[in-house]
Amino acid sequence: MIYLDEAATTPLRRDVLAAMGPYLGPAFGNPSSHHEIGDAARAGLEQARADVAEALGARAGEVTFTSGGTEAANTAVKGIALAQPRGRHVVVSAVEHPAVLESARWLGRIGYDVTELEVDGDGLVDPGHLAAVLRDDTTVVSVQHASNEVGTVQPVAALAEVAARHGVPFHTDAVQSAAWPDHDGLTLDVGVLGVQALSLSAHKLGGPKGVGMLWVRRGVRVEPLVHGGGQQGGRRSGTEDVAGAVGLAAALRLTRSAGTSAAEVAARRDRFVAAVLESVPGAALTGHPVRRLPGHASFVLPGRSGESVLLDLERRGVVCSSGSACHAGSDEPSHVLVAMGVPSEVAQTAVRFTFGRSVTDEQLTDAARALADVCGR
Repeated sequence: MIYLDEAATTPLRRDVLAAMGPYLGPAFGNPSSHHEIGDAARAGLEQARADVAEALGARAGEVTFTSGGTEAANTAVKGIALAQPRGRHVVVSAVEHPAVLESARWLGRIGYDVTELEVDGDGLVDPGHLAAVLRDDTTVVSVQHASNEVGTVQPVAALAEVAARHGVPFHTDAVQSAAWPDHDGLTLDVGVLGVQALSLSAHKLGGPKGVGMLWVRRGVRVEPLVHGGGQQGGRRSGTEDVAGAVGLAAALRLTRSAGTSAAEVAARRDRFVAAVLESVPGAALTGHPVRRLPGHASFVLPGRSGESVLLDLERRGVVCSSGSACHAGSDEPSHVLVAMGVPSEVAQTAVRFTFGRSVTDEQLTDAARALADVCGR
Protein backbone atom coordinates (compact mmCIF):
# COMPACT_ATOMS: atom_id res chain seq x y z
CA MET A 1 0.00 0.00 0.00
CA ILE A 2 1.14 3.52 -0.85
CA TYR A 3 -0.42 5.74 1.81
CA LEU A 4 -0.91 9.30 0.49
CA ASP A 5 -3.53 10.65 2.90
CA GLU A 6 -1.42 12.19 5.66
CA ALA A 7 -3.51 15.37 5.69
CA ALA A 8 -6.23 13.15 7.18
CA THR A 9 -3.98 11.39 9.69
CA THR A 10 -0.46 10.08 10.11
CA PRO A 11 0.82 6.80 11.57
CA LEU A 12 1.86 6.95 15.22
CA ARG A 13 5.65 7.22 15.42
CA ARG A 14 7.47 4.60 17.48
CA ASP A 15 9.40 7.23 19.43
CA VAL A 16 6.15 8.98 20.30
CA LEU A 17 4.58 5.75 21.56
CA ALA A 18 7.67 5.09 23.66
CA ALA A 19 7.45 8.55 25.22
CA MET A 20 3.78 7.97 26.08
CA GLY A 21 4.39 4.53 27.58
CA PRO A 22 5.15 5.47 31.20
CA TYR A 23 1.94 7.53 31.45
CA LEU A 24 -0.13 4.60 30.20
CA GLY A 25 1.46 2.39 32.87
CA PRO A 26 3.30 3.18 36.11
CA ALA A 27 2.73 6.97 36.02
CA PHE A 28 -1.01 6.57 35.44
CA GLY A 29 -2.08 8.94 38.22
CA ASN A 30 -4.42 11.89 38.05
CA PRO A 31 -2.20 14.99 37.69
CA SER A 32 -4.45 16.86 40.12
CA SER A 33 -3.87 14.30 42.89
CA HIS A 34 -1.41 15.19 45.64
CA HIS A 35 0.46 11.95 46.08
CA GLU A 36 3.46 10.30 44.48
CA ILE A 37 1.68 8.78 41.48
CA GLY A 38 -0.24 12.00 40.86
CA ASP A 39 2.98 14.01 41.17
CA ALA A 40 4.63 11.80 38.52
CA ALA A 41 1.75 12.40 36.12
CA ARG A 42 1.77 16.13 36.82
CA ALA A 43 5.51 16.32 36.18
CA GLY A 44 5.05 14.64 32.80
CA LEU A 45 2.19 16.96 31.91
CA GLU A 46 4.08 20.11 32.80
CA GLN A 47 7.20 18.97 30.95
CA ALA A 48 5.03 18.38 27.88
CA ARG A 49 3.57 21.85 28.26
CA ALA A 50 7.06 23.36 28.50
CA ASP A 51 8.24 21.41 25.44
CA VAL A 52 5.30 22.60 23.35
CA ALA A 53 5.85 26.17 24.49
CA GLU A 54 9.51 25.96 23.49
CA ALA A 55 8.53 24.83 19.97
CA LEU A 56 6.27 27.88 19.68
CA GLY A 57 8.65 30.40 21.24
CA ALA A 58 6.04 30.93 23.95
CA ARG A 59 5.49 30.65 27.70
CA ALA A 60 4.41 27.32 29.16
CA GLY A 61 1.48 28.94 30.98
CA GLU A 62 -0.01 30.00 27.65
CA VAL A 63 -0.44 26.39 26.42
CA THR A 64 -3.72 24.55 26.91
CA PHE A 65 -4.12 20.89 25.95
CA THR A 66 -7.41 19.94 24.28
CA SER A 67 -9.11 16.88 22.81
CA GLY A 68 -7.85 17.81 19.33
CA GLY A 69 -7.55 20.53 16.75
CA THR A 70 -11.32 20.91 16.47
CA GLU A 71 -11.78 21.74 20.15
CA ALA A 72 -8.76 24.04 20.06
CA ALA A 73 -10.15 25.98 17.08
CA ASN A 74 -13.62 26.15 18.64
CA THR A 75 -12.15 27.53 21.85
CA ALA A 76 -10.10 30.11 19.98
CA VAL A 77 -12.92 31.45 17.81
CA LYS A 78 -15.82 31.20 20.25
CA GLY A 79 -13.83 31.76 23.42
CA ILE A 80 -12.02 34.89 22.26
CA ALA A 81 -15.15 36.36 20.64
CA LEU A 82 -17.27 35.76 23.73
CA ALA A 83 -14.66 37.27 26.06
CA GLN A 84 -13.99 40.48 24.16
CA PRO A 85 -16.00 43.50 25.34
CA ARG A 86 -15.41 45.55 22.19
CA GLY A 87 -18.23 44.14 20.03
CA ARG A 88 -19.90 41.26 18.21
CA HIS A 89 -18.14 40.98 14.85
CA VAL A 90 -15.92 38.05 13.79
CA VAL A 91 -13.88 37.55 10.63
CA VAL A 92 -12.82 34.21 9.14
CA SER A 93 -11.77 33.18 5.66
CA ALA A 94 -14.20 31.34 3.38
CA VAL A 95 -11.74 28.44 3.03
CA GLU A 96 -11.32 27.62 6.72
CA HIS A 97 -11.57 24.13 8.18
CA PRO A 98 -15.13 23.40 9.37
CA ALA A 99 -13.95 23.69 12.99
CA VAL A 100 -13.42 27.42 12.39
CA LEU A 101 -16.21 28.09 9.89
CA GLU A 102 -18.90 26.36 11.92
CA SER A 103 -17.71 28.06 15.12
CA ALA A 104 -18.09 31.44 13.43
CA ARG A 105 -21.50 30.49 12.03
CA TRP A 106 -22.62 29.40 15.51
CA LEU A 107 -21.65 32.84 16.78
CA GLY A 108 -23.75 34.24 13.93
CA ARG A 109 -26.75 32.31 15.20
CA ILE A 110 -26.47 33.93 18.64
CA GLY A 111 -26.27 37.46 17.33
CA TYR A 112 -22.74 38.05 16.09
CA ASP A 113 -22.04 39.57 12.68
CA VAL A 114 -19.80 37.20 10.68
CA THR A 115 -17.64 38.21 7.72
CA GLU A 116 -16.22 35.40 5.55
CA LEU A 117 -13.22 36.69 3.62
CA GLU A 118 -13.12 35.94 -0.09
CA VAL A 119 -10.03 34.27 -1.60
CA ASP A 120 -8.48 34.34 -5.04
CA GLY A 121 -8.26 31.42 -7.47
CA ASP A 122 -5.26 30.01 -5.60
CA GLY A 123 -7.05 30.15 -2.25
CA LEU A 124 -5.12 33.14 -0.87
CA VAL A 125 -6.53 35.83 1.42
CA ASP A 126 -5.51 39.40 0.51
CA PRO A 127 -4.29 41.43 3.53
CA GLY A 128 -5.83 44.51 1.92
CA HIS A 129 -9.22 42.82 1.89
CA LEU A 130 -8.86 41.96 5.58
CA ALA A 131 -8.03 45.60 6.35
CA ALA A 132 -11.14 46.71 4.48
CA VAL A 133 -13.55 44.54 6.51
CA LEU A 134 -12.17 45.15 10.02
CA ARG A 135 -14.35 47.32 12.24
CA ASP A 136 -14.21 48.93 15.64
CA ASP A 137 -16.39 46.09 16.97
CA THR A 138 -14.35 43.19 15.46
CA THR A 139 -13.52 40.74 18.24
CA VAL A 140 -11.41 38.06 16.53
CA VAL A 141 -9.92 37.13 13.14
CA SER A 142 -9.15 33.52 12.23
CA VAL A 143 -7.26 32.52 9.07
CA GLN A 144 -5.62 29.11 8.63
CA HIS A 145 -1.87 28.75 8.31
CA ALA A 146 -2.24 26.27 5.44
CA SER A 147 -5.17 24.55 3.74
CA ASN A 148 -5.90 20.91 4.45
CA GLU A 149 -7.68 20.59 1.10
CA VAL A 150 -5.51 22.41 -1.46
CA GLY A 151 -2.29 23.03 0.47
CA THR A 152 -2.18 26.81 0.00
CA VAL A 153 -0.06 28.60 2.63
CA GLN A 154 -1.58 31.88 3.77
CA PRO A 155 0.45 35.07 4.42
CA VAL A 156 -0.33 34.79 8.13
CA ALA A 157 2.31 37.24 9.35
CA ALA A 158 1.03 39.96 7.00
CA LEU A 159 -2.59 39.26 7.92
CA ALA A 160 -1.82 39.24 11.65
CA GLU A 161 -0.03 42.58 11.28
CA VAL A 162 -3.19 44.09 9.74
CA ALA A 163 -5.29 42.78 12.63
CA ALA A 164 -2.75 44.05 15.18
CA ARG A 165 -2.96 47.57 13.77
CA HIS A 166 -6.67 47.48 14.60
CA GLY A 167 -6.11 45.88 18.02
CA VAL A 168 -7.93 42.66 17.03
CA PRO A 169 -6.74 39.22 18.29
CA PHE A 170 -5.69 36.92 15.43
CA HIS A 171 -5.95 33.10 15.56
CA THR A 172 -4.38 30.73 13.06
CA ASP A 173 -5.20 27.04 12.60
CA ALA A 174 -1.75 25.45 12.23
CA VAL A 175 -2.95 21.84 12.18
CA GLN A 176 -1.63 21.18 8.66
CA SER A 177 1.49 23.34 8.81
CA ALA A 178 2.89 22.12 12.14
CA ALA A 179 4.69 19.16 10.56
CA TRP A 180 6.84 21.46 8.39
CA PRO A 181 8.61 24.03 10.62
CA ASP A 182 11.62 23.98 8.27
CA HIS A 183 9.61 25.12 5.23
CA ASP A 184 9.43 28.73 4.07
CA GLY A 185 6.51 30.53 5.70
CA LEU A 186 5.58 27.65 8.00
CA THR A 187 7.40 28.55 11.20
CA LEU A 188 5.49 27.89 14.41
CA ASP A 189 7.30 30.73 16.20
CA VAL A 190 4.36 32.83 17.37
CA GLY A 191 6.56 35.89 17.68
CA VAL A 192 7.51 35.68 14.01
CA LEU A 193 3.92 35.00 12.99
CA GLY A 194 2.62 37.84 15.13
CA VAL A 195 -0.53 35.93 16.12
CA GLN A 196 -2.34 35.92 19.47
CA ALA A 197 -3.66 32.35 19.25
CA LEU A 198 -2.59 29.15 17.46
CA SER A 199 -4.08 25.66 17.40
CA LEU A 200 -2.70 22.29 16.32
CA SER A 201 -3.39 18.56 16.50
CA ALA A 202 -1.10 15.65 17.42
CA HIS A 203 -2.29 13.07 14.90
CA LYS A 204 -1.16 15.16 11.92
CA LEU A 205 2.42 14.98 13.26
CA GLY A 206 2.88 11.30 13.96
CA GLY A 207 1.25 11.69 17.37
CA PRO A 208 -1.88 10.12 18.90
CA LYS A 209 -5.46 10.93 17.94
CA GLY A 210 -7.66 12.74 20.44
CA VAL A 211 -5.23 15.39 21.65
CA GLY A 212 -4.53 18.91 20.47
CA MET A 213 -3.27 22.22 21.77
CA LEU A 214 -4.35 25.85 21.89
CA TRP A 215 -1.83 28.57 22.55
CA VAL A 216 -3.19 31.98 23.55
CA ARG A 217 -0.90 34.92 24.26
CA ARG A 218 -0.92 36.12 27.85
CA GLY A 219 -3.37 38.99 28.31
CA VAL A 220 -5.84 37.83 25.62
CA ARG A 221 -9.13 37.00 27.29
CA VAL A 222 -10.78 33.65 26.46
CA GLU A 223 -14.09 32.35 27.71
CA PRO A 224 -13.63 28.61 28.41
CA LEU A 225 -15.97 26.24 26.62
CA VAL A 226 -15.50 23.42 29.15
CA HIS A 227 -16.24 24.24 32.79
CA GLY A 228 -15.69 22.09 35.84
CA GLY A 229 -12.69 21.53 38.10
CA GLY A 230 -10.66 24.47 36.86
CA GLN A 231 -7.74 22.50 35.43
CA GLN A 232 -5.20 24.22 33.15
CA GLY A 233 -5.68 27.55 34.82
CA GLY A 234 -9.45 27.36 34.33
CA ARG A 235 -9.07 27.54 30.55
CA ARG A 236 -10.16 23.94 29.98
CA SER A 237 -11.56 21.89 32.84
CA GLY A 238 -11.35 18.12 33.00
CA THR A 239 -8.70 15.58 33.94
CA GLU A 240 -5.90 15.98 31.44
CA ASP A 241 -4.82 13.24 29.03
CA VAL A 242 -1.24 13.11 30.24
CA ALA A 243 -0.07 10.42 27.82
CA GLY A 244 -1.67 12.31 24.94
CA ALA A 245 -0.03 15.59 25.94
CA VAL A 246 3.35 13.85 26.21
CA GLY A 247 2.76 12.29 22.79
CA LEU A 248 1.92 15.66 21.24
CA ALA A 249 5.06 17.22 22.70
CA ALA A 250 7.22 14.33 21.47
CA ALA A 251 5.73 14.47 17.97
CA LEU A 252 6.25 18.22 17.78
CA ARG A 253 9.84 17.84 18.96
CA LEU A 254 10.55 15.20 16.30
CA THR A 255 9.38 17.50 13.50
CA ARG A 256 12.36 19.72 14.30
CA SER A 257 14.88 16.89 13.96
CA ALA A 258 13.57 15.25 10.80
CA GLY A 259 16.15 13.68 8.48
CA THR A 260 14.54 14.57 5.14
CA SER A 261 14.16 18.30 4.63
CA ALA A 262 10.93 19.99 3.62
CA ALA A 263 12.72 21.24 0.50
CA GLU A 264 13.45 17.64 -0.57
CA VAL A 265 9.81 16.67 -0.07
CA ALA A 266 8.66 19.74 -2.03
CA ALA A 267 10.95 18.75 -4.91
CA ARG A 268 9.40 15.25 -4.94
CA ARG A 269 5.95 16.84 -4.88
CA ASP A 270 6.79 19.03 -7.86
CA ARG A 271 7.99 16.02 -9.86
CA PHE A 272 4.79 14.18 -8.97
CA VAL A 273 2.62 17.14 -9.98
CA ALA A 274 4.43 17.40 -13.31
CA ALA A 275 3.97 13.69 -13.95
CA VAL A 276 0.23 13.85 -13.24
CA LEU A 277 -0.35 16.93 -15.37
CA GLU A 278 1.58 15.33 -18.24
CA SER A 279 -0.06 11.90 -18.11
CA VAL A 280 -3.67 12.61 -17.04
CA PRO A 281 -5.67 14.48 -19.70
CA GLY A 282 -7.59 17.45 -18.28
CA ALA A 283 -6.08 17.23 -14.78
CA ALA A 284 -5.60 20.62 -13.12
CA LEU A 285 -3.66 21.45 -9.96
CA THR A 286 -5.66 23.20 -7.24
CA GLY A 287 -4.16 25.62 -4.74
CA HIS A 288 -1.20 27.92 -5.11
CA PRO A 289 1.51 26.44 -7.37
CA VAL A 290 4.37 27.61 -5.11
CA ARG A 291 2.95 28.77 -1.74
CA ARG A 292 1.79 25.30 -0.73
CA LEU A 293 2.55 22.58 1.78
CA PRO A 294 5.61 20.49 0.78
CA GLY A 295 3.71 17.20 0.88
CA HIS A 296 0.48 18.28 -0.75
CA ALA A 297 -0.71 17.79 -4.35
CA SER A 298 -4.41 18.20 -5.13
CA PHE A 299 -6.16 18.06 -8.49
CA VAL A 300 -9.53 18.26 -10.16
CA LEU A 301 -10.29 15.77 -12.92
CA PRO A 302 -13.14 17.25 -14.99
CA GLY A 303 -15.49 14.68 -16.44
CA ARG A 304 -14.65 12.04 -13.86
CA SER A 305 -16.05 11.07 -10.48
CA GLY A 306 -13.59 11.84 -7.72
CA GLU A 307 -14.99 9.10 -5.50
CA SER A 308 -14.79 6.44 -8.23
CA VAL A 309 -11.20 7.47 -8.97
CA LEU A 310 -10.36 6.96 -5.28
CA LEU A 311 -11.85 3.47 -5.27
CA ASP A 312 -9.98 2.50 -8.43
CA LEU A 313 -6.72 3.85 -7.01
CA GLU A 314 -7.19 1.88 -3.81
CA ARG A 315 -7.63 -1.30 -5.83
CA ARG A 316 -4.21 -0.50 -7.28
CA GLY A 317 -2.70 -0.02 -3.82
CA VAL A 318 -2.78 3.80 -3.67
CA VAL A 319 -4.66 5.37 -0.76
CA CYS A 320 -5.59 9.06 -1.03
CA SER A 321 -8.73 11.19 -0.54
CA SER A 322 -11.11 13.61 -2.20
CA GLY A 323 -10.68 16.40 0.34
CA SER A 324 -11.28 17.03 4.02
CA ALA A 325 -11.72 13.91 6.15
CA CYS A 326 -14.09 15.99 8.28
CA HIS A 327 -16.58 15.93 5.40
CA ALA A 328 -16.60 12.15 5.11
CA GLY A 329 -19.89 10.85 3.77
CA SER A 330 -20.90 14.18 2.24
CA ASP A 331 -21.57 14.39 -1.49
CA GLU A 332 -21.49 18.20 -1.44
CA PRO A 333 -18.72 19.90 -3.44
CA SER A 334 -15.78 21.22 -1.43
CA HIS A 335 -16.57 24.65 0.04
CA VAL A 336 -12.88 25.47 -0.38
CA LEU A 337 -12.85 24.83 -4.12
CA VAL A 338 -16.17 26.61 -4.61
CA ALA A 339 -14.81 29.66 -2.73
CA MET A 340 -11.82 29.58 -5.10
CA GLY A 341 -14.16 29.86 -8.08
CA VAL A 342 -14.17 26.21 -9.15
CA PRO A 343 -17.59 25.20 -10.57
CA SER A 344 -19.47 22.81 -8.28
CA GLU A 345 -19.52 19.98 -10.82
CA VAL A 346 -15.73 20.25 -11.23
CA ALA A 347 -15.14 20.55 -7.47
CA GLN A 348 -16.77 17.13 -7.05
CA THR A 349 -13.94 15.58 -9.11
CA ALA A 350 -11.25 16.57 -6.60
CA VAL A 351 -8.51 14.13 -5.60
CA ARG A 352 -5.90 14.93 -2.94
CA PHE A 353 -2.50 13.27 -2.43
CA THR A 354 -0.73 14.16 0.84
CA PHE A 355 2.45 12.65 2.18
CA GLY A 356 5.24 13.03 4.70
CA ARG A 357 9.02 12.95 4.72
CA SER A 358 9.30 9.19 4.25
CA VAL A 359 7.64 9.16 0.81
CA THR A 360 9.90 8.10 -2.06
CA ASP A 361 10.11 9.16 -5.68
CA GLU A 362 9.33 5.58 -6.64
CA GLN A 363 6.09 5.59 -4.65
CA LEU A 364 5.00 8.87 -6.19
CA THR A 365 5.90 7.64 -9.67
CA ASP A 366 3.78 4.54 -9.08
CA ALA A 367 0.91 6.71 -7.81
CA ALA A 368 1.06 8.98 -10.87
CA ARG A 369 1.10 5.94 -13.16
CA ALA A 370 -1.88 4.44 -11.33
CA LEU A 371 -3.85 7.68 -11.66
CA ALA A 372 -3.07 7.83 -15.37
CA ASP A 373 -4.26 4.22 -15.77
CA VAL A 374 -7.48 4.92 -13.86
CA CYS A 375 -8.19 8.03 -15.94
CA GLY A 376 -7.50 6.24 -19.20
CA ARG A 377 -4.41 8.22 -20.18
